[in-house]
Amino acid sequence: MAKQKVTSRAAAQPAVRKKWTGHKGAAKSSSRKPIKSKATSAVAAKPKTVKLKTVKFKARPKQRIAISHHREEDFKADGLRAYAKYRDLGIADATGGLARAHVIRLAGPCNPAEVSRLHSLAVEFQLVYVLKGWVKTYMEGQGETLMKEGSAWTQPPRIKHMILDYSDDVELLEVILPAEFKTVELTA
Repeated sequence: MAKQKVTSRAAAQPAVRKKWTGHKGAAKSSSRKPIKSKATSAVAAKPKTVKLKTVKFKARPKQRIAISHHREEDFKADGLRAYAKYRDLGIADATGGLARAHVIRLAGPCNPAEVSRLHSLAVEFQLVYVLKGWVKTYMEGQGETLMKEGSAWTQPPRIKHMILDYSDDVELLEVILPAEFKTVELTA
C-alpha cells in the first residue's frame, strides 16, 4: 500500500500574501475569502486597443539671436508709463513674442500722485532687477519693500502692485512673458 502525503492547509497555500476583505483583523481569519488582485485579472484579460487624441501645439517662430548695445538714444518715452523711458532689448522680435526685456529709467523726482497707482499685469512671468539706484514697491501679500541696486524680484501673474517711491537715478531691467500683455488699473 502506498503512503499518502498529507499537508496542512496553511502549507498548501502559496507564499504570496493574499488580500482579505473586512476589517483590520480580517487577514487573520481563515473564514474570509481572498480577493483577486486587479493586476492578476488584468494580465488574464485581453488588452483593449485605445486611440489617443492628437494634441497640436501652436508652433512658435524659430528664435534668433538678439544683441543690444547701450546707446542713450535708445531710451524712449513710448512705453507703458509716462514717467518712464524704456530701452527695448530686441527680445520680443527675436522670440516671436514669447518674451519682452527692457531697461527702464524712471524720471525723478517721484510724484506719488502719478506713480503710485495700484495695478496688475496679465502676464505669465515677470522679473525685475535693479541695475542702479533704488525703488520702493508695494506688492499684495508682501507689503512695502525697498529694492536697492542688485535686488531682484518676481511678481506672480495678476498680483496687485505699485511703485511708492524711487531714486532720481533708478534703472531697472524687466523681463516679461509674453511680450504683449494687458495692464489693469485698480482702485484702492
